[in-house]
Formats: sequence, C-alpha cells, structure tokens
Amino acid sequence: MVRACTSEEGAIETVMTPQPPSATSPDGIADQQRIPSGPAAPAPHGDVETATPEIDADDTAPTRLTDSDGETELGPTGRPLRVIPDPQPVTSHGPAKVIAMCNQKGGVGKTTSTINLGASLAEQGRRVLLVDLDPQGALSAGLGVAHNDLDLTVHNLLVERKVSIDDVLMRTRVENLDLLPSNIDLSAAEIQLVTEVGREQSLGRALYPVLDRYDYILIDCQPSLGLLTVNALACAEGVIIPMECEYFSLRGLALLNDTVEKVRDRLNPRLQMSGIVVTMFDARTLHAREVMTRVVEVFGDLVYDTVISRTVRFPETSVAGEPITTWAPKSGGAQAYRALAREVIARSGR
Repeated sequence: MVRACTSEEGAIETVMTPQPPSATSPDGIADQQRIPSGPAAPAPHGDVETATPEIDADDTAPTRLTDSDGETELGPTGRPLRVIPDPQPVTSHGPAKVIAMCNQKGGVGKTTSTINLGASLAEQGRRVLLVDLDPQGALSAGLGVAHNDLDLTVHNLLVERKVSIDDVLMRTRVENLDLLPSNIDLSAAEIQLVTEVGREQSLGRALYPVLDRYDYILIDCQPSLGLLTVNALACAEGVIIPMECEYFSLRGLALLNDTVEKVRDRLNPRLQMSGIVVTMFDARTLHAREVMTRVVEVFGDLVYDTVISRTVRFPETSVAGEPITTWAPKSGGAQAYRALAREVIARSGR
C-alpha cells in the first residue's frame, strides 16, 4: 500500500507498506469491502483518500469497528452492534403488515430490497406478498416473470371491478413468496383513476381480501410521489425507505418525510415510518461515511443496523430472475438481507 506522510522538515514522503491479502470467495471474485479497525489516515490533499484493502463480498462477517475504549464493537452505522434474536416460528398467518418500500429518487435499491427482503422473510416461515406498483415492472422481471406478456396485472386490478386479486396473483419459485405483477399498462392507471371516487384507496380495496393469508405485504413503489405511491402509502402501516449512501438521496428524505406526514394526516392515521435501510454502501469512500454519519444523526434509531454494501452479486441476480438468497445464499448480500429481515420482524413483532 502507498501512503503519504509528512516528515519533520515538512516535506511529503511516500512510504510503501505491505498490502494485507484480500479475502476471496471460492470463485475468486472480490466484491465486498470492510472498514479497517481504527481510524483512516488523513488525506494529503483535498478529496484524495488513502486506499483501504478490498475483500470479498462473500465473506459474511459484518463490517465492524471498535470504539475508543477498545471494547465496544461498532457496526457500519457507527453505533454499537445490537443482538437481534432469531424470529420465533409462526403457527398461523395474518393479518398482514403492509409495508411500502418508497423513495422518490430512482436507483436507490427499492426493487432489489423488496425482492430480497421478501425472500428473507419467507425463509423465516412468513408468508409474503410482493406488489409491483411500478410501471417499469422491474420487480416482476427480477423474479423471472415475463411481465410484458401478461394479460392481467395490477393495472387491471385497480381499474376493472370484475377482476379479483386471485385472477392476478402469481406463485414464485420461492416458497411462501407470492407476487402481484405489473407492466407498462400500469402507467395509464393514474389517468384512469383521476375521476374515481376514493381513488387514493384503490389499492387498499384490492388487497383487503387477502390480508388474512399473509404475514407481510411489501409494495414496490415507483420513483415518484404520484397517485400510485399515494395509494401505497394510504393502505400501508409502515414505510421502509431504501436510501443510497449518497448526498442527493439524503436531500430527498425531507420531501419524502413531508409526504408521509401529509398522507398520515389526511388519509391513513396508522401510517408510520418503519425505518431507513442504507444501500450501496462503500466504506472505502469518505463521502459514504459522512452521509452515513449524517443520516444516523438526523434519524437515529429509524436507521436499521443492517447496511447493504455494494456487490456484483445483485446485478447477477437480476439477470437470473431470483433473489440473492437462492442465487448466492452464502454471499455477504444474502446474509445482509437475512439480518435486515430479522430486524424487521423484531420491530414489527410478527
């Protein structure tokens, strides 16, 4: 490793230090990083940062630090690691807790988090329904569904009274995980619902008949705060915000929080912020660490302890059409979403 330091005379010297070996997965691909224990060396100029070792994303040990007293282990959020108990098995199902996966900024990991959190909850014996409320149909495609060839989707469920939810419901290849698919037809729903009485409650009415079949219903919202997203918030009990560890995502949280408060005041008094899950975290960059610190300062315990790091595995699972828990079950990404599922269950008590 090359490190810059300053001599007693004030000159900049370059010091070569040995590079620790990278931990690699059996297939030799390195795709996850861990923060080194101890403070990072200061950057010699401006935005230049010293490099930290890269390790494999399939190394399942969580990112950890040690605080100044050398005793307490800190997680990637900078807070002491909390022990989350293993969920208790369920003997019956329902009524479902409806959670909207929402962020008006695109590309923050909403769909990836919806798929993998749902699959991880299903692994814990919970019955889960995923609702694709994005006209792009990424959630459906991510589960291997040829959504553009479907005759009945969420769009029909919202605008046609004769279509029942059982006509649209699909089983997935993951046990205990079902899907309400979507495609580009859904983009017309906002216009068609404008003249409807109680248009903000259309999705809630559609989901009501199956609430007693599931433990969790996760709604993948589109990256906007339009009528479809308001429908999701109007029928949800909680909101999980996937947030990329990046400045523009941080700015958007205030606007989303205002929208949640308006929906709570005017349409859905039960609506609460369930939590914020930080995605695409890269511990090597100063910017990511600064954004993480700021999010924890502002939102406190709303930020989940589990952090989803960048890994090449997630694009691979999109192509494969299945969750990371089945595509790469021992990977760091799979372990992270399992840990997030345990946190979600612990917070909701279901």
